[in-house]
Parts: sequence; structure tokens; C-alpha cells
Amino acid sequence: MKKKSISKILALALACVMTVGLTACGGSSSGSTSQPAADAGSTSQPAADAGSSDAGQAEAPAEEAAPVERQTITWSVIDLNAGNNNVGDYAEEIFQKIEDYVGHDIELTWVNNDALSEKNSLYFASPKTMPMIMSYGGTMTGDVVNAAKAGAFVDLNQYIWDKEKYPNLSGMAENVAANLTVDGKLIALPRTRVVGRYGLCYRQDWAEALGVELGPNATPDDVYNMLVAMKNGNDKHEGFCDYPMEMTSYTGPFDIIQTWFGVGNGWAEVDGQLVPVWMQDEYFEAIEYIKKLYDEKLMPQDWPSIPTDSWSDGCKKGQNGVYIDVLDSGKRIWNYFVAEDTFTPSVINPDEPAREVLYGAVNGHTLATAGYNGFYTLSASTLDTPEKIEAALTVLDKLNDPEMLILTQYGLEGINYELDDQGRVVKLDAEDTKLSSNYQGLNQLLCFLPSTEATTVPTVTTERDDAQNAAYEAALPYAVIDPALSFKVNSPAYAEKGADLDSQASALRTQYICGAITLDQLKSGFDEIRAQGYDQIIAEINEQYAANK
Repeated sequence: MKKKSISKILALALACVMTVGLTACGGSSSGSTSQPAADAGSTSQPAADAGSSDAGQAEAPAEEAAPVERQTITWSVIDLNAGNNNVGDYAEEIFQKIEDYVGHDIELTWVNNDALSEKNSLYFASPKTMPMIMSYGGTMTGDVVNAAKAGAFVDLNQYIWDKEKYPNLSGMAENVAANLTVDGKLIALPRTRVVGRYGLCYRQDWAEALGVELGPNATPDDVYNMLVAMKNGNDKHEGFCDYPMEMTSYTGPFDIIQTWFGVGNGWAEVDGQLVPVWMQDEYFEAIEYIKKLYDEKLMPQDWPSIPTDSWSDGCKKGQNGVYIDVLDSGKRIWNYFVAEDTFTPSVINPDEPAREVLYGAVNGHTLATAGYNGFYTLSASTLDTPEKIEAALTVLDKLNDPEMLILTQYGLEGINYELDDQGRVVKLDAEDTKLSSNYQGLNQLLCFLPSTEATTVPTVTTERDDAQNAAYEAALPYAVIDPALSFKVNSPAYAEKGADLDSQASALRTQYICGAITLDQLKSGFDEIRAQGYDQIIAEINEQYAANK
């Protein structure tokens, strides 16, 4: 395979990324906290002022910039790989290349995803123990907001809009920045995400054999019929599994299913007011549907106790046939089917690997991301000098350069990947999990700024990649946005009680689906949540909503 010089390819990619980022997101730094370009470290002077009395004299040599002192940046990072992150023969070499490129040393603490919230709460209780950079999943919650109000985090507005110092971070979109702003202070950097990322994935070979493939306008009933067929079979095929829909303790799939019935994304507008979705009539129709799936054993009966780190294992092993969450996870299941050492044969043609369909919106709806999924904060207690703050931000910014995007996601050239004659990455370790584990997990260090599109590395795509990208595009027009997201961040009542009350609401839904409480008890539970403080949250959210109309 003909290969181009990586330095030339990356130089071209860097220019393209910068152009896309500053063009697509150029308005993102124009808010009230932004600095004019002339204030962003510019030292140039108009020609008429540049030493006119010394005309004709030789210019003094420019002073060399003082070298930046190398800092050690501590960082808590989400572990999604059961500890199998950046390990193997080339792991140390890869990490050393990262540190040399960003110009600072990095100490990572990997934190299991299921323990992340508890671990971060311990840090909040003892700020001096905080890693300089802390990682979070999902969107901002009340405990983070409360910590921000107590001054736990650096106000990034004072730093990141400097396009010269932080060309990648400064391209953050305004609407995403608004969702991470508390009392006017930008307290976090996002891990940007495709908005139309959620959907449903299913075993195509199973569905085809059973005659239950989803058409372009599938309804919840179509999905139900598919699950029943996968469990019970038809006149030609026996059922393929006991529990067709894979499910774990993470209840995000229920939020996706709810949108199929017209339920909002966390919140919805009803009669001109924003309300939590459990105040919508459609919500109760949706959870009756989910309860039906549970009662008919179309999903595991012990799903509340299944940990998230084993999620998708059921589909990979042929124990389940439908997976509802991010579409890229469906692609990874499909990749598993194709890999030589994990070959899962199709029931239609045993000589071919099993296949997945990546399907976005059902009934014209799916869940939207917030434009980000997960974020990073910078500790004000441990980043106690401007030099340390700028070092941390430099690390976060440079990790989004093309060189680092490739290294953290594809490893070493000639070992993990090579470049074709068009400068696209061709993976060499696609079927070698031991080799790919050398860089596994390092993508958790990436903000993907200025945008997901601008930080996409050119790669030679597979059929699975193309299916994922097509599913993203198809889902986008039907993705339901949370209309209250930026308002919740700045609601004092939500910061104080919102996360706990939302958790109570989710627990009530789980109890009802599993038959532990009746419908009347469910509704009484929601009334109690309102009395405990949610009515105040609703009032504060709508006060902001009215002011922004």
C-alpha cells in the first residue's frame, strides 16, 4: 500500500481542522465574556506607530520567548474498559509521545464508570484532593453545580476564548458553552457529540429469517412484534433467544423508547410551559409499553442488577437481538461479529458473519444528545497558579490536534495503522484486541473541539462505518432536544435538589415497570416529588424560559 509522509498529511489535516473549526464555530466566542482579537495576546502595532523615528535603522533581533516550564497535570479519567486501558507492549511509547507533544507530564487516575459519581463526590468534599482535571459522564448535575457555586472550578471564560493559545477549545459552540455555564462562569469543557446519536440496533439476519425487519416508518408495535418473533420464532424458525432486548441498570434506553410516543427529552413544553416528562400524558403510555416488554419477558428480568460494563455482551454472544442506546455501540457489536477470533455466523448463511441494522428514529422520534456527552472541569484548588491552569488547558487543546487525534484513537503508524495514498487511516489491528489495547481508553482524553465534524480523522471506512454515519444523519431531523438543559444549570432549586429528585423519579419508573408499585402509587410518588421541591424547580425553569423567549 502506498503511504504518504504522516507529517505532510497531518499538517494538511491541521489546516483543514482549523479552517472548519473557525468557520463553523467562529461565532462561539462572541459572547459577553469573549475578548476582542486585539486583546487575545496580540502584540502587533499599526505601521505608522512601529518606531517611525528609527526609520532606516536595522531592527533589533526579536526576543526569544521564554521556555514554558513543564508541569505535571493530574487527571481522573473514566474507565469503560474494566482496567484494560493503555496497556501492552507499545502503551508506554504511545503515552510518552502524548506527553512530549503537549509539553507537560500527565498522571492519569482511571475511575470505573459505575463508581464515578461517588468518587467525584469525595473530591468535592475535599477540594485539595481534586485531580487538576476531572472527568464526568452525561450532562451537568446538581452536585457539580453546587461545587461550582462554592468556587471549586476555574472560570474558563478568562482563558479559552484566546484563539491563539487555544485554537481548538476556543471554537466551542455557544449553545454548548451555555449548558456548561453556572452564574455566568464557564466551568467545564465538553466532550462534543453527534446530536442524532441514539437509536435502535438489531440482528438483521434474525429479523430477516423471521420476516420482521423494520421498514422506513417503523412504529413501537413493529419493534414489539420483532421482539416477540425473536423470542418465540415463527412457522419456519424457532426463537433465537430468551430475552430479545438487551438491558442493564442504565435506564437510558427507556428514555429513548419514551420519545417514540411523543415524550420529551427529560423535559417538554406543554401548553407553553416547560415541565418534566413525567407530567406528560404520553409518558404513561410509554411506560405501559415498557412494562409490557418486561411482563412478557422480552427483556432480562434482572436488568436492574446488570452492571453497565457488561452492556452489549448479550448481543455479542447471541443472548439478545436488540440493543437500544448509541448507534455507534451497534456498530461495535457488528465489528465483533466480523472479527475473526469472535466470528458469529449468520443464521441465514453460516459462512457469513452476523449483521446489525443501525436504526435511528422510531415513529418519527428519537433522543437527542446535548451536543456533548461528558465534560471536564479544572480544579481551582489544585490548579493554583496561572501557569498550571494554562498548562492544563494546553494539554486539553493540543490533544485535539490531528496528530493526537490519530495517536489516541488509532495508535502508532506502521503498527496499529497505516495511511493510504489519500492520507486516510487504514487500521492494521482491527482484529487484534491485544494490539489495539495499547491505546484503548485514551479517546477519553479528547474534547473533540471545536466540533465533532472538525475533529473527524479521515479513515478508510467499512460497511459498518458507513451504516453508522448514515444512521446518524437519518436520526438527526427527528432527535428530540431537552428544552430545559441550559435553564436547569442556573436554577438554584435544581442545583440543590434536582439530581436527587430526578433519581427518585427514575426509581419510581423502575419500580412500576418491574411491578413493585401500582400506577396509583407511581402517580402519588410523582406528586410527592413535586411537593419536595420540583414545583419550585419548574417555577425557576419557566422564569428563565419566559425571559429567553
